[in-house]
Amino acid sequence: MKTLKSILPELSIRYSPGEHQKIKIKKASDAYSLILSLYDAGTIEYIETAIVVFLNRANESLGWFKISSGGTACAIIDAKVLFATALQCGASAFILSHNHPSGNLTPSEPDIKLTRDLNQIGKLLTLNMLDHLIVAPEGFYSFADQGLLY
Repeated sequence: MKTLKSILPELSIRYSPGEHQKIKIKKASDAYSLILSLYDAGTIEYIETAIVVFLNRANESLGWFKISSGGTACAIIDAKVLFATALQCGASAFILSHNHPSGNLTPSEPDIKLTRDLNQIGKLLTLNMLDHLIVAPEGFYSFADQGLLY
């Protein structure tokens, strides 16, 4: 007779932070400085990429994750992947970022909808969305600074 253990795969959760410097995020410009360094300088003006930084309760960095890399005009962000990763590392907050290869920092309607949706999901899970940054080498747009996190 087969036991349940032999027919059902065991799941495991692993987060191995290792030794790293925790960076405290106090404002959008702190997040931009950190996040810009995570983008590939060779493709930031060519391929749209989305990166998430996960934070503890003190707004100190736990780690980052490239959640999507798309084409020249979009990168698909899967909320399930974002929140599964946040839960695996024990995050209390996160900052989403993506680049606009054109350099235009104005958010699109899909950017605004995504931000609204992720913020609402985060509230349900007690995972605070601190900001969503649109980044380019020359600057950034902060949804939080513009009052668009509600």
